[in-house]
Amino acid sequence: MKVILQKDIPNLGDAGDIKEVSDGYARNFLLPRKLVIVASDSSRKAIDHQNKLIKLKKEKRKKQSEKTAAGIAGMELRITVQVGEEGKLFGSVTSMDIARKLKEQGFEIDKRKIIIENPIKQEGEYTIKIKLDEGQTPEIKVIVAQE
Repeated sequence: MKVILQKDIPNLGDAGDIKEVSDGYARNFLLPRKLVIVASDSSRKAIDHQNKLIKLKKEKRKKQSEKTAAGIAGMELRITVQVGEEGKLFGSVTSMDIARKLKEQGFEIDKRKIIIENPIKQEGEYTIKIKLDEGQTPEIKVIVAQE
C-alpha cells in the first residue's frame, strides 16, 4: 500500500515522502494514529499543500537547531561523581546525566540525541557529539571529576 507520511517517522521517512508499506502496518498502526494518508490521485493536491507546510516547519526547525548548536558548541560541562580506586567511577556517566546538566544550562536536549561513543567509566575529559535536527552535530566537552 502506498502512503504519504504526515509526520517524520523513524526508520521509515520524513513527512511528505511517499512510501510503500505493508497493508497491515498501514491499516493497524499508521492510519489509526494519523501518521499517514493513503496515496491516491485526489490526495495529490493535499500533498502539495502539505509539502509547503513541511518546508516552513523544516526551515523553522533548522533555525532553532542552528541557534541551539551555536549555544552548545564548545561548551564545557563539569560532572562530579563518586570515584573509587584508580579513578574508576561507581557506575558510569550516561547520556541522561549529560542531558540533565544541559537542562541546568538552559538547553532542552533529548537524551537519545547525545552520542557517547564509549562508556564513560573513568575520570577525565571527553568529547561528546549531540545530534540535532537538520544535520547539526555540535561537540561539547564533558569533564568528569571526583566529588
